[in-house]
Amino acid sequence: MNIFPEVENCTIAVIGMGYVGLPLALEFSTNNICHKTKKTLNRKVIGFDINERRLKELKSGFDSTKETNKEVLENARNLSFSSDPSSIISADVFIITVPTPIDKVKRPDLNPLKNASSTVGKVLKERSKINSKRNLLTAPIVIYESTVFPGATEEICIPILEIESGLKVNSKKPFEGFFCGYSPERINPGDKNHRLTTITKVTSGSSFESAEWIDSLYSSIISANTFLAPSIKVAEAAKIIENTQRDVNIALINELSMIFRKLEIDTLDVLEAASTKWNFINFKPGLVGGHCIGVDPYYLTHKAIEVGYHPQVILSGRRINDDMSNWVAEQLILELVDNDIKVSGSNILILGLTFKEDCPDLRNTRVVHLIKKLIEYGVSVDIVDPMADKELAKEEFNLNIEREVNMNKKYPALVLAVAHQEFKSFTIKKWKSLVDNNGILMDLKGIIPRELEPFRL
Repeated sequence: MNIFPEVENCTIAVIGMGYVGLPLALEFSTNNICHKTKKTLNRKVIGFDINERRLKELKSGFDSTKETNKEVLENARNLSFSSDPSSIISADVFIITVPTPIDKVKRPDLNPLKNASSTVGKVLKERSKINSKRNLLTAPIVIYESTVFPGATEEICIPILEIESGLKVNSKKPFEGFFCGYSPERINPGDKNHRLTTITKVTSGSSFESAEWIDSLYSSIISANTFLAPSIKVAEAAKIIENTQRDVNIALINELSMIFRKLEIDTLDVLEAASTKWNFINFKPGLVGGHCIGVDPYYLTHKAIEVGYHPQVILSGRRINDDMSNWVAEQLILELVDNDIKVSGSNILILGLTFKEDCPDLRNTRVVHLIKKLIEYGVSVDIVDPMADKELAKEEFNLNIEREVNMNKKYPALVLAVAHQEFKSFTIKKWKSLVDNNGILMDLKGIIPRELEPFRL
């Protein structure tokens, strides 16, 4: 007896319509031919989210994350959106893509994950009742994509599913069980080259059979390879060390930039020279924010401490990167003083507020911390960002932003904080026109022309 639904014809509910969930829902609903078997796909997809505002904008064909456009949304005829749990009772597969942030003291905040698990668990209970009456034997599959520490799926999420549903994981008895899996997201917001389908997808399952089924599900939409991990914990750990490794490497370069600053050496010059060796990894200094690199290491260190090991390298790297915005602010203040520019009352231009270039995402952006530090010194700031959500910036950080630079105003200093394409297109003449004759150009991303002698990290 085959207890799993047909990969080609199943109904999929994607929980969370953010940067991860929306592209996933779109791909499952618009891909008509299986990449692996070349079979025809005919799947129904339900995009579930508790944020009514988000659903309203998607239904109107607008995506504030800029990961897709109106044409794609309108052509996704097999995709519907809902905030009503009853709308996903008919689903065979539940893919949970909710955020996994940290709290104010940098501990994992699993509430979104727990709440989503609770909602899906209750739906599984109702689904089992309905399928029992109809004698539909297929068991549901719950897949997590949210970044977590190793063990979270099996130790926290599955127990919630079991309690809320009254079902048992891996039970093959009709109407009494469900299966689970973990397939970490690898979506890079704002990246137009590395997309969902072109990135190798790591998969895993709570049993051998479910793992193979989950792998075949993702293989149907991923043009790159899938990689079937031997366990859920391995898949969880693989994801979390990807961003932890990047965080530690960037922390090293940030520390080097502090040393080279004292030695009066340009860090980017050093990196350019060092990168001529074939095995040199060319990371750049800068502010480390966002929902991944600035967060994920804390999930791993939390679990490590829980099992009796106190991480040293990872936490040291986190401290360096978290404090980088303070160091940048201090260096700018020193530059103002050295140039006989009055600090208190100075009005400084900040170019970019999002956590990365060409992306509207403001989550955990360290530019906000830089701005707050400058304000503590008595400096006022004008913020320009062509990508960021103005309403969200005001709501979350009480900051006012403009879309374009006021070309009728000059500043004693400006900080290039985010390398948006629009800023990269600035001419030398435009850069010069933004600051006073002895004004300071502070370049955190290495894009201001060298002949202007900007202060670079």
